[in-house]
Amino acid sequence: MLLRDEGVVPALECRGLGKAYGAGRIVLAHLDFTLAPGEFVAIMGDSGVGKSTLLNLIAGLDSADSGDVIIDGSAVSRLDDNAATRLRRQKLGFVFQAFHVLPHLTLAQNVALPLLLNELPTAGALDMLAAVGLSGRGDDFPRQLSGGELQRVAIARALVHRPKLILADEPTGNLDPDTAHEVLGLFRTQSKATGAATIMVTHSEAAAAVADRILILSDGGLHASSGRTAFSGSPPDARSAARSADDAR
Repeated sequence: MLLRDEGVVPALECRGLGKAYGAGRIVLAHLDFTLAPGEFVAIMGDSGVGKSTLLNLIAGLDSADSGDVIIDGSAVSRLDDNAATRLRRQKLGFVFQAFHVLPHLTLAQNVALPLLLNELPTAGALDMLAAVGLSGRGDDFPRQLSGGELQRVAIARALVHRPKLILADEPTGNLDPDTAHEVLGLFRTQSKATGAATIMVTHSEAAAAVADRILILSDGGLHASSGRTAFSGSPPDARSAARSADDAR
């Protein structure tokens, strides 16, 4: 994407990103991608095409064979381990299909974790819970929540430290259709409110339709979708958004 203001630093740039596994099986090849601040992008593609690999490379959970991942102007590969860890801790937020909410911590404590790691005041955790519709639930434990409520906690935790970039991997895959529809709308609203750029990997066209752009990962690169409509008003019906990743595969 071309940024309208050339002085704006992209939230994310992937330059010439390449990754191969096994006996030279190419997953990503010379991938170039730019994500503007505050932009919400959905990435779709067949199973095994490299969607999770791309997220892992951006998150630093895997290393590219070639190219650079640049987050908020910093090329991650050129940082030492400590600096790269600090950048990810400060600049990234994560929302996953399985929630990854810690069962032995209260909701407020779960949401406060990024604030603690970044040595920030933790009072904002309760405000973020309220923003996702869980006001007054800070002392509850995850076992007391529904799946949709758990994903709201995960969204609150991802956004509470106001990161530059959110990575979401099938965030509604474990939710029923009505709950998925509700959570997708909230996710978009809150990510926009905090100014975070968002990459959401999904198999669901209904889920992807909340995005500003829909891209298809194939043949090692990202391509603009054809025949799919991105967000242009209120969130769409997400009846198919709650299919699990296993079902979609």
